[in-house]
Parts: sequence; structure tokens; C-alpha cells
Amino acid sequence: MKISQRAQRIEPFYVMEIAKAAADMARQVADSASPMIFLNIGEPDFTAPLRVQQAANRAIAHGHTQYTPALGLPQLRERISAWYATRFGADVAPSRIVITAGASAALQLACLALIEAGDEILMPDPSYPCNRHFVSAAEGTSVLIPTTAQERFQLTREKVEAAWNDKTRGVLLASPSNPTGTSIAPEELRRIHEFIHSRGGITLIDEIYLGLSYEAHFGHSALAMPGELGQSVISINSFSKYFSMTGWRLGWLVVPEALTPVIERIAQNLFICASTVAQHAALACFEPDSLLAYERRRAEFKARRDYFIPELNRLGLRVPVMPDGAFYAYADCTSAAAKLGVSGSWDFAYELMRRAHLAVTPGRDFGQAAPAQFVRFSTANSMAQLRQAVARLESVLA
Repeated sequence: MKISQRAQRIEPFYVMEIAKAAADMARQVADSASPMIFLNIGEPDFTAPLRVQQAANRAIAHGHTQYTPALGLPQLRERISAWYATRFGADVAPSRIVITAGASAALQLACLALIEAGDEILMPDPSYPCNRHFVSAAEGTSVLIPTTAQERFQLTREKVEAAWNDKTRGVLLASPSNPTGTSIAPEELRRIHEFIHSRGGITLIDEIYLGLSYEAHFGHSALAMPGELGQSVISINSFSKYFSMTGWRLGWLVVPEALTPVIERIAQNLFICASTVAQHAALACFEPDSLLAYERRRAEFKARRDYFIPELNRLGLRVPVMPDGAFYAYADCTSAAAKLGVSGSWDFAYELMRRAHLAVTPGRDFGQAAPAQFVRFSTANSMAQLRQAVARLESVLA
């Protein structure tokens, strides 16, 4: 059977390869004194709040399970619009919001609507691997631009300008970012978007971790930029991270007004609509008591960050930039790997799995800029588990 060139361009998702190995190890040590601790997957350990679960049950009980419009439930689009206004001071009309089957579907729709074969999309290196594969699936080419800790592992206007050429269509950014948990400073994001807008390009920004911002300076949506700048940016978001609904597969896309019918036409053909039950459940995310619960969880994620990052630094797993959002730590493992007699993040991850029964993600997935130097820890786990992970790291690295 002949496999398409498109499919062959999609690289393995090494995060999942590590996850499979960790699951195998977990079965072997399940009854031991040190069962596996998983700090490799970026999935909140919280589930949807009770009110959200009850809303899903009511939708099923009342028969609200048929197709919705391809753009999503009108009332859900309105509630997201209101959330942008109250949380981020952003004026986002409901007519610009498209409900999707997760952020993945949102990015796929945006890429299919805007990218032609051969178009280049600039992205920071390191960055989330699936984002570049969506570009590739749309016949575009991802151009990874190495970034530094001094740049918070984010692009700058100067780097975007230097890389821009006749094939460049735009940029795909993430703020806060996976794997680094760092955001673009609002003033720098504006400078980048002003340049791109002047060239007639597109600014796509992954904001799925925006609700989990911990620093006031960085917790701003790109959609809050003034005037035409805010109206022309394209934002991808999700109910998975801040709203703790990973397996519900629900997200959304915010686009310029003129692009909505284009996205609608593609969505009608590819997806019909996002999960109806998940959409009805998501309405309850914006109830006052649900929002209070989410804010308590955000505080807990921050407390985990504030404990775990200094401990990694103390143990020689240096985190060069303090994450200002999400639940990741991108740590330099060079010194720690040498202590274990291995070289590079891939072998270090497997050695930790073997010696400490601790699963982390090596940098191989996230780009070409020093992937062997870094591992990603996820702090989407309980404080008790994080303390145990630190104790095990200390034991094997002492």
C-alpha cells in the first residue's frame, strides 16, 4: 500500500513513546515500594468540576445530543465572549468564535483555511511538535527559529523580520508555551504582530494555557491588542487545560470576522460539529462557582511551580527561565545526566525511569535547538507526588 508523502512527513510523537515505556514500567513496579510517578504528560490531575459533570448528565437525560451548528452552540460562543471581556479586557464578538473538537481541530481548521502548499510558517524552537505537523498536513513548511533563555524561548520581532521572505505566510506562536511555560511579553507580541500585519501575513497564537498564567505582566490575550491588531490576530484555545476537560475534546478558535464563514464551511465538511454533550457541559464552566474552583486550581498549580522549580535548580537540573504559566519545567539535564553516567536527555529520561521510577519527557519532540540538553517535567501532579519525585531525584543524583 502506498503511503502519502503527507503522512510520511509526520514525525513520531516521542512524548507518547516515552509514555508507553513508562506505562510498561509502571506495571512492573506497581506493587513495589516505589511505584511509577508520571511527570511526563501535560494533563491536569483535576477533573471537570461537579457542576460541569452535572450539566453533561442533564444534556444526556434531556436528549440534547443532536448536532449543533458547525460554529457551535450560540450560547457557548456568547459565554466565551463574556469571559474574554471580564478576564482579559478583550472585546471578542461571539461571531468571531468557532467551537471546535479540541484545540487540535481549531489549529487544523486555521491551517487549512490560510496555508497554501509551499507557504512557510515561522515558529520558535523549542515548541510543541504537533503544531508544526498541522502546518505540514496543510502542505505548508514549518521554519523553526532557535530561541534562547534570554528571549524566554520566544520569538522576537527582529528574528521574525530576519527570517521573513517571499514564501513566509506568517508565524505560529504559543503563549504560555509548551514545553517551557514561558510567555511573550505583551509589548513584544505587539511589535511582532505589527510587522506581520504590515506584510499582510497571519499571526496564529496558541493560548490554550493562558488561563494558567501566574504573572500579571504576562497574563494577557493577544486578542486584547487595540484596534485592528486585536481584530486580525487568530487565537487557538481549549477547555482542556485551565478548564480541566482534556478527554472531552472541546476547544475554540477566534478569527477575524471575515474568516468565520470560511472556517464554518470547512468545519461543516470535516467535523459537522464539536461534541454536543461537551458543549452543553462547557456552559457550566462559566458559572461563578465553577470559575472560583478554577481559580483555586490555578493557585495550586502556581504553588506547585513555586516549590518544584527551586528544587530542580538545587539538584542541578537548572531551569533557565522561571515559567510564568502552564505546568511545565524545561530543565537542563546536562550535569544530572553525567552524574548518572549517560549523555543526552533521551538516555537520561530512560535512566530516571529505570532508577527512580520517574517518567519525564526528553527534548527530542520540541525542536532542533539543543534537544539533547533539556527534559520537560510536568507539574500537573499532586504536591505529594512532586515531593516524592524530588526525594527520588535527590537519591539518584546524590
